[in-house]
Amino acid sequence: MKYTILGKTKLKVSKICLGTMTWGEQNTEKEAHEQMDYATQQAGINFMDAAEMYPVPGKAETQGRTEQYIGSWLQKRKNRDKIILASKVTGPSGGLKHIRNPLRFTREQIKEAINNNLTRLQTDYLDLYQLHWPERKANFFGKLGFPHDAEDDWQDNFLEVLESLNELVKAGKVRHIGVSNETPWGLMHYLEVARRHKLPEMATIQNPYSLLNRTFEVGLSEIAIRENVPLLAYSPLAFGLLTGKYFSDGDVSNARLTLFPKFSRYNGEVSRQAAREYVELAHESGMSPSQMALAYINTRPFLGANIIGATSMLQLKENIESINTELPEDVLEKIEEIHLRMPNPAP
Repeated sequence: MKYTILGKTKLKVSKICLGTMTWGEQNTEKEAHEQMDYATQQAGINFMDAAEMYPVPGKAETQGRTEQYIGSWLQKRKNRDKIILASKVTGPSGGLKHIRNPLRFTREQIKEAINNNLTRLQTDYLDLYQLHWPERKANFFGKLGFPHDAEDDWQDNFLEVLESLNELVKAGKVRHIGVSNETPWGLMHYLEVARRHKLPEMATIQNPYSLLNRTFEVGLSEIAIRENVPLLAYSPLAFGLLTGKYFSDGDVSNARLTLFPKFSRYNGEVSRQAAREYVELAHESGMSPSQMALAYINTRPFLGANIIGATSMLQLKENIESINTELPEDVLEKIEEIHLRMPNPAP
């Protein structure tokens, strides 16, 4: 495994982070424990990412299971001090009212959320606590452009949010804070407000990044590098599309895009066309499509960690091995050729 210091923090994290959003929906507790055992004991991973709304898709009957599975594992292994643990507080969503209603980043809700996070995880602190997505209306979750809504009732509450998160830091419940699904304006505004009021700065940004979605490179990559706020890249295999399994004769009945068709972000015609070309390039180069796609992300200068997820041990091992995959210059050039012809088909 390779490691890095995460931005301005002193956290030494594995560059492969273990994603957990399938645990409790597509994976049982036993399978989740097996993944954590292998990742930590055999592969050298020390970084895990969760969220209060997990597993995905968010449902009242499963909400919180992912953190519960991690918590039972931590209690079994007694290794909390060896794990860098991240989780998130849920942003506004009409479909997640079973968590809190309405969902807002108020002081009271953030306090309630972290206490529930910690209870399920059976720990008294988180190394990284992230805002899962913005409260305001903005272009995230596949939205192109910024359709400003003059009727949006959101008012700038970044100072209040940072003060609330600072209370968690002072209480020892959170070591560092971060954002997710955030825009360039949002990230810079958080940094500006934090510096002006001498509050904790956002240490990381967790956004989608893959061969099918490199929108992070426009605006956010420069901020990540110059402000030292590294990317935690999620959906690096585009819900499995970049593995090539949807283009083979194998059984995909239990795959995410089959089980959850409403996640159309990665399922468009151009996305499939681009993914097919990346898969063919990997095969022509004698490489695993998954490892080529992940290895590309691993080389990005703005990367803090690459968040992989798997529903089987075979997938998990293949994905983790990408850390040792080197991409030849000609493969990198061909990746860019495909990207220039079909840029960001799954933003």
